[in-house]
Order: sequence, then structure tokens, then C-alpha cells
Amino acid sequence: MTNYKVTGSVMLLAGFMSTAAHAEVVVEWWDFLGGGDGVRMKQLIEEFNAEHAGEISIQATTLEWGVPFYTKVQTSVAVGEAPDIMTYHASRIPLAVSQNVLSEITADDWATMGLGEGDFASATWDAVTIDGAQFAVPLDTHPIVLYYNKDLLGAAGVLTDDGVPMGMDSLEGFTETMRALQSNGVKFPLGSVTADGNFMFRTIYSLVGQQGGELITDGEFLTGDNAEKLANALTVLQDWTNEGLQSTYTDYPATVALFTSGEAAMMINGVWEVPTMTDLHAAGNLFEWGAVELPMIFDQRATYADSHSFAIPAGDMDPETRAATLEVMSWMLKNSLFWATAGHIPAYGPVTATAEYAMMEPNATYSPLTANMIFDPKSPLAGVAGPIFDVMSTYFVPTLNGELDPTEAVEEIIIELNDM
Repeated sequence: MTNYKVTGSVMLLAGFMSTAAHAEVVVEWWDFLGGGDGVRMKQLIEEFNAEHAGEISIQATTLEWGVPFYTKVQTSVAVGEAPDIMTYHASRIPLAVSQNVLSEITADDWATMGLGEGDFASATWDAVTIDGAQFAVPLDTHPIVLYYNKDLLGAAGVLTDDGVPMGMDSLEGFTETMRALQSNGVKFPLGSVTADGNFMFRTIYSLVGQQGGELITDGEFLTGDNAEKLANALTVLQDWTNEGLQSTYTDYPATVALFTSGEAAMMINGVWEVPTMTDLHAAGNLFEWGAVELPMIFDQRATYADSHSFAIPAGDMDPETRAATLEVMSWMLKNSLFWATAGHIPAYGPVTATAEYAMMEPNATYSPLTANMIFDPKSPLAGVAGPIFDVMSTYFVPTLNGELDPTEAVEEIIIELNDM
């Protein structure tokens, strides 16, 4: 595999020398990366430009995350003013393909980059694949994880000798861990973003997956016993709320604040909060902490994840620019160890197999969850900031906060989803 990849890079550089004739190729780049993600990506772009001076130059623009970004991409493709490369959530690819927004990443492209299916976790590769064709190059996976305060868990006697929470293998065990924390004076054993159903979709979908359930089956929503499995997931979370084990009506910033202040002993959140915890701890402003895969509440392990990926917009592109764009994607993946400092799990397997990554905590601890990842259903209606999120969010918030019966919530969700 190593020889194959080196050969691909040599072929790529040879193509530059023969076609570009020393002229620097400018690659127009759009991303939606803010905060710590944005800082890290800007540094990677600077390093790439320095390393490829006189050959390739990335000209980067950061746009607003979510629907505004994807709307602008669709419009730019339609009028022929799209960038050469852009970041894209894997969960949004089915919609993009249906809109003819993306260019296929062909077998020749993969060979030129020196990358292939064997370099990625199967779920990650499948997430960018539609009808046997790939439409993006995965940079990372960013699942949700369980953050925990080692000091509070230790004081309550629910921290194992390995420094992880007790009771991670069952609903009963994890609930008992939270009850022990509550009995020891912890205000909220678990902090959750219960005021935002869009965010809580990630947790709820994970619990549905832990029952072997799925949201869409053969194009239909919540068929068979999948409605019951969604109700089961909502019931667990509502029971925790009713028992005072989980924070209520807390938005995203408040949830993070509850955890970092020590008012919540644990928190379910994305791996993208790792830099927040790392920086606070380094400054002496945070307790000893860790992050692990979600507890197995039902029959099997499953954790929601999405993937930041690189995509090429549909439309004409000259060979020199495409070759340069492929070099950008290849280089970013092969240098993604630094990207992992944002908490993300690099999608490129050889990076996560390095000794350097094995020393990176808590990333190395939660990385095995890639074997249990579940992505959004492959539907134009699914994906981050998509309509499925919005419909379900309406009913998740009152249910999680104890104001709506889970079964009734699921019945209303099915009606609205089918109306779409």
C-alpha cells in the first residue's frame, strides 16, 4: 500500500510539471469551519501553501455553517461560480447528489491521491457512497461521546481502576452510576442539550441504533417495530429527567457550562468540545476529565457520527485545477494528525494507526467507537440541519423534559415525517 501511494504522488507531481509549466495553480476553497476547527484548518492551509509554494495555492473562504452554506453551494453550482473544493457533511451528500451539486470522485481520482476504500472505516466510506459511487473524501468522523468529571465520579465511588465511569454496559448500571452521583450531592449527574431537539437527535438516534432500529426502511419512516424503538429511547431519557438525573431545558452553551463548572458530572456532546476541555485544563481551570464512547443502554453499541469531508462541485474543471484539488485533499488527509487535536477522529486509517495518535487522549480512548458508528439515513430529507432534524426536534424537546408522552410523540412524528 505504501508503494502504491508514493507512486500516486509521483504521478501527480509529474502531471504538474508537464502541464502547469511552473505556473502556480490557485485552488478556490470554501469551508464552514468556525471556532477551534477553523483555527486548525487555517493552520493546515498555511502549511500546505508553504509546502507547495510556486505549485499550488489554496485561497480559502469561510462561510456560515448549516443551511446558509449549502444553499450558497447549490446556487454557485447553478450559475457556474462554485469553488474548486469545499467541506461537506457526509450526511448531506444524498441531498447534494439528488440536486446534481457534486462531482463524483472517480477510481482514477482515488488512485491519483493514493487513497482507497481500505484506508477508511467501512461506515465512513459508505457514508460518502451513493449507488456504488463516491462523492466526497472523508477527512474525519465526529461522533458524540460521554464526557465525565473524574473527580466527582471518584468521590462518588463510581470510577473504575482504569479511570472510566462504572455501569457503561447497561441501562441499569448507568442509571445506578447517576444515582450514586446524585446521592453524593451532584446537581445534575448528566448534562444534556435538552432545549435543542436538533442536537438531541444525535443521542436519540444512537439509542435507536442500540436496539438495531432504523429511521427509514425502504423509503418509509419508522416501519415495523422501529416506532416502538424510538419510543423506548425517548422513555429512557424522559425517565432520567423525571428522576432529576438529567438537566432540563438546557441549551448548548448552558450544557457546556454545567459540565465545566462541576454542576454536571457527565455530559453528552460532540468530540469537537475536546479542545475546550483541553485548554481549560491546561490553564488550571478544569478538573481531571475524560471522554468515552456512549454507554450501551440497550442491546448493542451504537453511536451517532457524521463526517467532515472534502467534495468537488459539479461542473467543468480543467485538468490542472483538478489535479491540484486532488493533491489538496490527499495532503490534508495524510497530515490530519493535527486535525485530531480538534477532537475529531481522522478518517484516514494510517493516521489513527500511528504511535503519535495512540498517545493522544482522550481521542485514542474513544476512537474504537468507529466500529459502532451509525450515520444518518441516506435520504435527501436527512442530514445535519435537514428537515428530518427539524420535524423531530419539535417533539423531542417537550418529551425529553417530561411534558409529552413518548408514544404520543412518536405518533405525531410519524404523521409529520410521512407528510414530507
